[in-house]
Amino acid sequence: MRSNGQLTGQSVAIRELRQEIERVARSDAKVLVTGESGSGKELVAREIHAQSLRASRAFVPVNCAGLPETLLESELFGHVKGSFTGAYRDKPGKLELAHDGTIFLDEVGEMSLRMQGLLLRFLETGELQKVGSDRIAGRANVRVIAATHRPLGELIAQGLFREDLFYRLNVIHLIVPPLRERRDDIPGMIDYFLRRFVATNRSPVQSISDEAIVVLTQHAWPGNVRELENVIERVVVVGRGPVVNASDLPVEMRQLLPRRPLLVRAAAKEAAPAAARQTTTTVDDLYARLTMNRESFWTAVYPLYMQREITRTHVRDLVQKGLEEARGNYKIMVELFNMDAQDYKKFLNFLRKHQCQLPFKEYRQITHA
Repeated sequence: MRSNGQLTGQSVAIRELRQEIERVARSDAKVLVTGESGSGKELVAREIHAQSLRASRAFVPVNCAGLPETLLESELFGHVKGSFTGAYRDKPGKLELAHDGTIFLDEVGEMSLRMQGLLLRFLETGELQKVGSDRIAGRANVRVIAATHRPLGELIAQGLFREDLFYRLNVIHLIVPPLRERRDDIPGMIDYFLRRFVATNRSPVQSISDEAIVVLTQHAWPGNVRELENVIERVVVVGRGPVVNASDLPVEMRQLLPRRPLLVRAAAKEAAPAAARQTTTTVDDLYARLTMNRESFWTAVYPLYMQREITRTHVRDLVQKGLEEARGNYKIMVELFNMDAQDYKKFLNFLRKHQCQLPFKEYRQITHA
Protein backbone atom coordinates (compact mmCIF):
# COMPACT_ATOMS: atom_id res chain seq x y z
CA MET A 1 0.00 0.00 0.00
CA ARG A 2 2.92 2.29 0.51
CA SER A 3 5.67 3.18 -1.91
CA ASN A 4 8.02 6.12 -1.49
CA GLY A 5 5.79 7.35 1.32
CA GLN A 6 2.65 7.49 -0.82
CA LEU A 7 -0.56 5.56 -1.15
CA THR A 8 -0.33 3.20 -4.09
CA GLY A 9 -3.02 1.40 -6.03
CA GLN A 10 -5.24 2.10 -9.00
CA SER A 11 -8.62 1.06 -7.64
CA VAL A 12 -11.38 3.64 -7.82
CA ALA A 13 -11.52 3.78 -4.00
CA ILE A 14 -7.80 4.58 -3.63
CA ARG A 15 -7.81 7.13 -6.43
CA GLU A 16 -10.72 8.94 -4.80
CA LEU A 17 -9.02 8.76 -1.40
CA ARG A 18 -5.83 10.28 -2.82
CA GLN A 19 -7.86 13.13 -4.31
CA GLU A 20 -9.55 13.76 -0.96
CA ILE A 21 -6.18 13.79 0.80
CA GLU A 22 -4.87 16.41 -1.65
CA ARG A 23 -7.87 18.65 -0.95
CA VAL A 24 -7.77 18.13 2.82
CA ALA A 25 -4.02 18.77 3.09
CA ARG A 26 -4.42 22.38 1.98
CA SER A 27 -6.21 23.33 5.19
CA ASP A 28 -5.54 23.01 8.90
CA ALA A 29 -8.95 21.46 9.59
CA LYS A 30 -9.17 18.54 11.98
CA VAL A 31 -9.59 15.16 10.30
CA LEU A 32 -11.23 11.97 11.52
CA VAL A 33 -10.00 8.87 9.69
CA THR A 34 -12.07 5.72 10.09
CA GLY A 35 -11.60 2.21 8.80
CA GLU A 36 -10.92 -1.34 9.88
CA SER A 37 -7.79 -2.26 11.80
CA GLY A 38 -4.79 -2.64 9.53
CA SER A 39 -6.37 -0.78 6.62
CA GLY A 40 -3.80 2.05 6.58
CA LYS A 41 -5.28 4.89 8.63
CA GLU A 42 -1.89 6.09 9.86
CA LEU A 43 -0.56 6.11 6.32
CA VAL A 44 -3.46 8.38 5.33
CA ALA A 45 -2.58 10.70 8.22
CA ARG A 46 1.07 10.78 7.17
CA GLU A 47 0.06 11.59 3.59
CA ILE A 48 -2.06 14.52 4.78
CA HIS A 49 0.86 15.85 6.81
CA ALA A 50 3.37 15.30 3.99
CA GLN A 51 1.27 17.33 1.56
CA SER A 52 0.44 20.12 4.03
CA LEU A 53 2.20 23.38 4.84
CA ARG A 54 3.35 21.70 8.06
CA ALA A 55 5.33 19.04 6.21
CA SER A 56 8.68 20.41 7.36
CA ARG A 57 7.66 20.09 11.01
CA ALA A 58 7.09 17.01 13.18
CA PHE A 59 4.50 14.31 12.62
CA VAL A 60 3.87 12.78 16.04
CA PRO A 61 1.79 9.58 16.35
CA VAL A 62 0.20 8.50 19.63
CA ASN A 63 -1.49 5.14 20.16
CA CYS A 64 -4.36 5.94 22.52
CA ALA A 65 -5.15 2.25 23.00
CA GLY A 66 -1.63 1.26 24.00
CA LEU A 67 -1.40 3.16 27.29
CA PRO A 68 -3.46 3.30 30.51
CA GLU A 69 -5.17 6.61 31.27
CA THR A 70 -2.50 8.02 33.60
CA LEU A 71 0.35 7.29 31.22
CA LEU A 72 -1.63 8.54 28.22
CA GLU A 73 -2.17 11.89 29.96
CA SER A 74 1.57 12.17 30.58
CA GLU A 75 2.29 11.06 27.01
CA LEU A 76 0.10 13.80 25.56
CA PHE A 77 0.62 16.68 27.97
CA GLY A 78 3.97 15.85 29.62
CA HIS A 79 4.75 15.84 33.35
CA VAL A 80 6.85 17.63 35.92
CA LYS A 81 9.53 16.05 38.06
CA GLY A 82 8.15 14.14 41.05
CA SER A 83 4.56 14.08 39.81
CA PHE A 84 4.47 10.27 40.07
CA THR A 85 6.77 7.35 40.76
CA GLY A 86 9.44 7.27 38.08
CA ALA A 87 9.06 10.93 37.12
CA TYR A 88 12.69 11.81 37.73
CA ARG A 89 12.70 14.84 35.47
CA ASP A 90 10.39 17.16 33.60
CA LYS A 91 9.19 15.68 30.35
CA PRO A 92 7.50 17.41 27.41
CA GLY A 93 4.35 15.80 26.03
CA LYS A 94 3.66 14.76 22.47
CA LEU A 95 1.41 17.77 21.93
CA GLU A 96 4.30 20.07 22.80
CA LEU A 97 6.68 18.11 20.57
CA ALA A 98 4.20 18.41 17.70
CA HIS A 99 4.10 22.24 17.92
CA ASP A 100 3.59 23.71 14.42
CA GLY A 101 3.30 20.14 13.11
CA THR A 102 0.72 17.35 13.19
CA ILE A 103 -0.34 14.99 15.94
CA PHE A 104 -1.98 11.69 15.02
CA LEU A 105 -4.25 10.24 17.69
CA ASP A 106 -4.66 6.60 16.71
CA GLU A 107 -7.58 4.63 18.17
CA VAL A 108 -9.07 7.71 19.78
CA GLY A 109 -12.20 5.70 20.49
CA GLU A 110 -10.32 3.83 23.23
CA MET A 111 -9.80 6.98 25.34
CA SER A 112 -11.45 7.12 28.75
CA LEU A 113 -14.13 9.76 29.29
CA ARG A 114 -11.76 11.72 31.52
CA MET A 115 -9.08 11.78 28.83
CA GLN A 116 -11.69 12.77 26.28
CA GLY A 117 -12.49 15.76 28.47
CA LEU A 118 -8.83 16.76 28.69
CA LEU A 119 -8.44 16.44 24.93
CA LEU A 120 -11.58 18.49 24.31
CA ARG A 121 -10.28 21.27 26.53
CA PHE A 122 -6.99 21.31 24.60
CA LEU A 123 -8.83 21.46 21.27
CA GLU A 124 -10.80 24.45 22.53
CA THR A 125 -7.93 26.40 24.12
CA GLY A 126 -4.64 24.98 22.83
CA GLU A 127 -3.36 25.15 26.41
CA LEU A 128 -0.95 22.59 27.86
CA GLN A 129 -1.05 21.66 31.53
CA LYS A 130 1.50 19.02 32.50
CA VAL A 131 0.73 16.23 34.94
CA GLY A 132 1.68 17.38 38.43
CA SER A 133 1.57 21.07 37.58
CA ASP A 134 -1.07 23.53 38.80
CA ARG A 135 -0.52 26.06 36.03
CA ILE A 136 -0.60 26.30 32.26
CA ALA A 137 2.80 25.47 30.77
CA GLY A 138 2.13 27.05 27.40
CA ARG A 139 0.23 26.55 24.18
CA ALA A 140 0.70 24.26 21.22
CA ASN A 141 -0.27 24.98 17.64
CA VAL A 142 -0.87 21.53 16.17
CA ARG A 143 -3.04 20.00 13.52
CA VAL A 144 -5.02 17.12 14.97
CA ILE A 145 -5.76 13.99 12.95
CA ALA A 146 -7.62 11.28 14.83
CA ALA A 147 -8.40 7.72 13.79
CA THR A 148 -10.49 4.83 15.02
CA HIS A 149 -11.80 1.47 13.87
CA ARG A 150 -14.73 1.67 16.27
CA PRO A 151 -18.16 3.14 15.36
CA LEU A 152 -18.14 6.37 17.36
CA GLY A 153 -21.86 6.87 16.82
CA GLU A 154 -22.58 3.67 18.72
CA LEU A 155 -20.11 4.61 21.46
CA ILE A 156 -21.87 7.96 21.85
CA ALA A 157 -25.23 6.20 22.17
CA GLN A 158 -23.73 3.96 24.86
CA GLY A 159 -22.31 6.93 26.75
CA LEU A 160 -18.72 5.84 26.06
CA PHE A 161 -17.68 8.71 23.82
CA ARG A 162 -18.39 12.42 24.19
CA GLU A 163 -20.60 13.83 21.48
CA ASP A 164 -19.01 17.28 21.75
CA LEU A 165 -15.55 15.77 21.20
CA PHE A 166 -16.84 13.85 18.21
CA TYR A 167 -18.03 17.05 16.56
CA ARG A 168 -14.70 18.72 17.33
CA LEU A 169 -12.77 15.92 15.65
CA ASN A 170 -15.16 15.19 12.80
CA VAL A 171 -14.61 18.37 10.78
CA ILE A 172 -13.45 16.30 7.82
CA HIS A 173 -14.17 12.58 7.68
CA LEU A 174 -12.07 10.22 5.56
CA ILE A 175 -12.93 6.54 5.24
CA VAL A 176 -10.20 4.02 4.39
CA PRO A 177 -11.82 1.11 2.51
CA PRO A 178 -10.95 -2.44 3.61
CA LEU A 179 -8.65 -4.44 1.37
CA ARG A 180 -11.43 -6.81 0.27
CA GLU A 181 -13.20 -3.87 -1.38
CA ARG A 182 -10.19 -2.94 -3.52
CA ARG A 183 -8.85 -6.24 -4.71
CA ASP A 184 -7.45 -4.64 -7.86
CA ASP A 185 -4.71 -3.14 -5.65
CA ILE A 186 -3.60 -6.45 -4.13
CA PRO A 187 -1.20 -7.64 -6.90
CA GLY A 188 0.66 -4.32 -6.74
CA MET A 189 0.93 -4.52 -2.96
CA ILE A 190 2.19 -8.09 -3.20
CA ASP A 191 4.93 -6.96 -5.57
CA TYR A 192 5.92 -4.05 -3.30
CA PHE A 193 6.07 -6.14 -0.11
CA LEU A 194 7.89 -8.94 -1.95
CA ARG A 195 10.64 -6.62 -3.16
CA ARG A 196 10.94 -5.01 0.24
CA PHE A 197 11.28 -8.24 2.21
CA VAL A 198 13.52 -9.93 -0.34
CA ALA A 199 15.88 -6.96 -0.05
CA THR A 200 16.02 -7.21 3.76
CA ASN A 201 16.22 -11.01 4.11
CA ARG A 202 18.64 -13.58 2.80
CA SER A 203 15.95 -15.44 0.93
CA PRO A 204 16.02 -17.47 -2.30
CA VAL A 205 12.52 -16.21 -3.13
CA GLN A 206 12.36 -14.15 -6.30
CA SER A 207 8.70 -14.21 -7.31
CA ILE A 208 5.21 -15.40 -6.46
CA SER A 209 3.39 -17.69 -8.88
CA ASP A 210 0.25 -16.61 -10.73
CA GLU A 211 -1.70 -19.30 -8.91
CA ALA A 212 -0.60 -17.98 -5.50
CA ILE A 213 -1.49 -14.42 -6.52
CA VAL A 214 -5.00 -15.57 -7.46
CA VAL A 215 -5.39 -17.17 -4.03
CA LEU A 216 -4.06 -14.09 -2.25
CA THR A 217 -6.35 -11.82 -4.25
CA GLN A 218 -9.44 -13.84 -3.36
CA HIS A 219 -8.67 -14.04 0.38
CA ALA A 220 -11.03 -12.01 2.61
CA TRP A 221 -8.14 -10.24 4.44
CA PRO A 222 -9.83 -9.53 7.79
CA GLY A 223 -6.52 -8.01 8.93
CA ASN A 224 -6.33 -5.86 5.79
CA VAL A 225 -2.99 -4.48 4.55
CA ARG A 226 -1.20 -5.38 7.78
CA GLU A 227 -2.21 -9.03 7.34
CA LEU A 228 -1.09 -9.05 3.71
CA GLU A 229 2.26 -7.56 4.70
CA ASN A 230 2.75 -10.25 7.36
CA VAL A 231 1.86 -13.07 4.96
CA ILE A 232 4.34 -11.89 2.32
CA GLU A 233 7.06 -11.49 4.94
CA ARG A 234 6.38 -15.03 6.16
CA VAL A 235 6.58 -16.67 2.73
CA VAL A 236 9.79 -14.77 1.96
CA VAL A 237 11.45 -15.76 5.24
CA VAL A 238 10.50 -19.47 5.09
CA GLY A 239 10.71 -19.82 1.31
CA ARG A 240 12.97 -22.59 0.05
CA GLY A 241 12.91 -21.89 -3.66
CA PRO A 242 12.82 -19.00 -6.11
CA VAL A 243 9.03 -19.15 -6.61
CA VAL A 244 6.32 -19.05 -3.95
CA ASN A 245 3.50 -21.39 -4.97
CA ALA A 246 -0.05 -21.67 -3.66
CA SER A 247 1.04 -24.67 -1.59
CA ASP A 248 3.46 -22.38 0.29
CA LEU A 249 0.68 -20.10 1.52
CA PRO A 250 -1.02 -20.45 4.93
CA VAL A 251 -3.47 -23.36 4.99
CA GLU A 252 -6.52 -21.14 5.50
CA MET A 253 -5.71 -19.45 2.19
CA ARG A 254 -4.98 -22.63 0.24
CA GLN A 255 -8.55 -23.74 0.92
CA LEU A 256 -9.73 -20.80 -1.17
CA LEU A 257 -7.84 -22.01 -4.26
CA PRO A 258 -10.31 -21.45 -7.12
CA ARG A 259 -10.69 -24.65 -9.08
CA ARG A 260 -12.18 -23.99 -12.46
CA PRO A 261 -10.41 -20.72 -13.31
CA LEU A 262 -7.05 -22.29 -12.45
CA LEU A 263 -7.83 -25.39 -14.50
CA VAL A 264 -8.82 -23.15 -17.37
CA ARG A 265 -5.53 -21.28 -17.06
CA ALA A 266 -3.49 -24.49 -16.76
CA ALA A 267 -5.17 -25.91 -19.85
CA ALA A 268 -4.61 -22.66 -21.71
CA LYS A 269 -0.89 -22.73 -20.88
CA GLU A 270 -0.58 -26.30 -22.14
CA ALA A 271 -2.59 -25.69 -25.30
CA ALA A 272 -1.24 -22.27 -26.19
CA PRO A 273 2.47 -21.50 -25.81
CA ALA A 274 3.54 -17.89 -25.39
CA ALA A 275 4.04 -17.33 -29.12
CA ALA A 276 0.46 -18.41 -29.88
CA ARG A 277 -1.36 -16.46 -27.20
CA GLN A 278 -2.11 -13.69 -29.67
CA THR A 279 -4.89 -15.92 -31.03
CA THR A 280 -6.80 -15.81 -27.75
CA THR A 281 -10.19 -14.24 -28.33
CA THR A 282 -11.15 -10.87 -26.93
CA VAL A 283 -13.82 -12.45 -24.75
CA ASP A 284 -11.37 -14.96 -23.30
CA ASP A 285 -8.95 -12.14 -22.55
CA LEU A 286 -11.64 -10.13 -20.80
CA TYR A 287 -12.88 -13.15 -18.87
CA ALA A 288 -9.34 -13.90 -17.71
CA ARG A 289 -8.92 -10.30 -16.54
CA LEU A 290 -12.09 -10.65 -14.47
CA THR A 291 -11.63 -14.12 -13.01
CA MET A 292 -7.86 -14.41 -12.79
CA ASN A 293 -6.57 -10.86 -12.47
CA ARG A 294 -9.57 -9.96 -10.29
CA GLU A 295 -10.34 -6.77 -12.18
CA SER A 296 -13.80 -5.31 -11.88
CA PHE A 297 -16.33 -5.38 -14.71
CA TRP A 298 -16.64 -1.61 -14.33
CA THR A 299 -12.93 -1.02 -14.94
CA ALA A 300 -12.07 -3.86 -17.35
CA VAL A 301 -15.17 -4.16 -19.59
CA TYR A 302 -17.52 -1.20 -19.19
CA PRO A 303 -15.07 1.51 -20.45
CA LEU A 304 -14.16 -0.56 -23.52
CA TYR A 305 -17.82 -1.00 -24.42
CA MET A 306 -18.73 2.64 -23.88
CA GLN A 307 -15.74 3.70 -26.01
CA ARG A 308 -16.86 1.20 -28.70
CA GLU A 309 -13.65 -0.77 -28.51
CA ILE A 310 -15.72 -3.92 -27.96
CA THR A 311 -19.21 -4.71 -29.22
CA ARG A 312 -22.50 -5.86 -27.76
CA THR A 313 -21.63 -9.36 -28.97
CA HIS A 314 -18.48 -9.36 -26.88
CA VAL A 315 -20.44 -8.35 -23.77
CA ARG A 316 -23.15 -10.96 -24.43
CA ASP A 317 -20.53 -13.69 -24.86
CA LEU A 318 -18.85 -12.56 -21.65
CA VAL A 319 -22.18 -12.69 -19.82
CA GLN A 320 -22.75 -16.18 -21.23
CA LYS A 321 -19.43 -17.39 -19.84
CA GLY A 322 -20.29 -15.80 -16.51
CA LEU A 323 -23.69 -17.48 -16.38
CA GLU A 324 -22.10 -20.84 -17.15
CA GLU A 325 -19.69 -20.41 -14.27
CA ALA A 326 -22.37 -19.05 -11.92
CA ARG A 327 -24.93 -21.66 -13.02
CA GLY A 328 -27.43 -19.03 -14.07
CA ASN A 329 -27.19 -16.90 -10.92
CA TYR A 330 -26.66 -13.24 -11.77
CA LYS A 331 -25.86 -12.37 -8.15
CA ILE A 332 -23.01 -14.87 -8.17
CA MET A 333 -21.86 -13.45 -11.50
CA VAL A 334 -21.70 -9.97 -9.93
CA GLU A 335 -19.30 -11.41 -7.35
CA LEU A 336 -17.42 -13.37 -10.04
CA PHE A 337 -16.92 -10.16 -12.02
CA ASN A 338 -15.60 -8.40 -8.88
CA MET A 339 -18.42 -5.95 -8.39
CA ASP A 340 -19.87 -4.93 -5.04
CA ALA A 341 -23.07 -6.71 -4.03
CA GLN A 342 -24.94 -3.40 -4.16
CA ASP A 343 -24.04 -3.14 -7.87
CA TYR A 344 -26.43 -6.01 -8.70
CA LYS A 345 -29.30 -3.79 -9.91
CA LYS A 346 -26.92 -1.39 -11.64
CA PHE A 347 -25.36 -4.30 -13.54
CA LEU A 348 -28.73 -5.72 -14.61
CA ASN A 349 -29.92 -2.28 -15.71
CA PHE A 350 -26.80 -1.91 -17.84
CA LEU A 351 -27.38 -5.32 -19.47
CA ARG A 352 -31.06 -4.58 -20.15
CA LYS A 353 -30.36 -1.12 -21.55
CA HIS A 354 -27.79 -2.47 -23.98
CA GLN A 355 -29.67 -5.69 -24.78
CA CYS A 356 -26.99 -7.90 -23.26
CA GLN A 357 -29.06 -9.69 -20.61
CA LEU A 358 -29.48 -13.40 -21.29
CA PRO A 359 -32.15 -15.77 -19.91
CA PHE A 360 -30.68 -17.59 -16.95
CA LYS A 361 -32.83 -20.72 -16.66
CA GLU A 362 -30.99 -22.80 -19.25
CA TYR A 363 -27.72 -22.27 -17.40
CA ARG A 364 -29.16 -23.58 -14.15
CA GLN A 365 -28.85 -27.10 -15.57
CA ILE A 366 -25.17 -26.81 -16.47
CA THR A 367 -22.71 -28.76 -14.32
CA HIS A 368 -18.95 -28.66 -14.56
CA ALA A 369 -16.74 -31.68 -14.73
